[in-house]
Amino acid sequence: MTQPTNALLELKDIAKVFYTDEVETHALSGVHFDIQRGEYISITGPSGCGKSTLLSILGLLDSPTSGSYRLNNVPVEDISAAERARIRNKEIGFIFQAFNLIGDLTVFENVELPLTYRDGVSKAERRDRVQEALERVGMAHRLKHYPSQLSGGQQQRVAVARALVGKPSLLLADEPTGNLDSKNGEAVMALLDELHKSGSTIAMVTHDPRYADFAQRKIFMFDGRVVDEETLHRLRKEEESRLDAQILRARTGT
Repeated sequence: MTQPTNALLELKDIAKVFYTDEVETHALSGVHFDIQRGEYISITGPSGCGKSTLLSILGLLDSPTSGSYRLNNVPVEDISAAERARIRNKEIGFIFQAFNLIGDLTVFENVELPLTYRDGVSKAERRDRVQEALERVGMAHRLKHYPSQLSGGQQQRVAVARALVGKPSLLLADEPTGNLDSKNGEAVMALLDELHKSGSTIAMVTHDPRYADFAQRKIFMFDGRVVDEETLHRLRKEEESRLDAQILRARTGT
């Protein structure tokens, strides 16, 4: 019997293969790492390296083809879709690049939405939790506004409040600054830093090395595998050299 550990999240030998028209695409292969409670990690690497696939598995939006995944000491790699949805609603808060706010709901209603899918949460408790979450991100004064009445940075703050309102064990941030200018991007990163300092466990996917540096620990990916930073730089240079050689051959016809 596997003994409980202090890690919030444990991945062991995770693989993900997509099958289309008899073609196998290996999106992840042999991914192995832990995230400790209260830790802030960034996951970075070039486009197509498997970051988004990994985040989908971490967030229980998808299942691995093989390997083991434990969240809060519970094996979750092979559970049913209904059980994944239940655990996801309770344990995980999502922050998306595109905010994913619902346009015809107010700020209050957008943040409240995850709680409406939980049993046993009264209307009064939902109201108190929404108020608290919006205060944490500095948006309590906009609770009656609609997303279209907010700037991009304000919308992302509301999205962060929605991720926080259920008091999840893990915050997953998918390129949280991708749709923001540099000023608002820095503000959102400062907010995530504050949340981490207050005890939140955060896993963030980003392609921007400036923002990856906000994390305590960086996980580098290349071609579906976790690699060290030195290996990542070497593989990137080798890939660039191959591309340059291909362009040269195409131009010279050799």
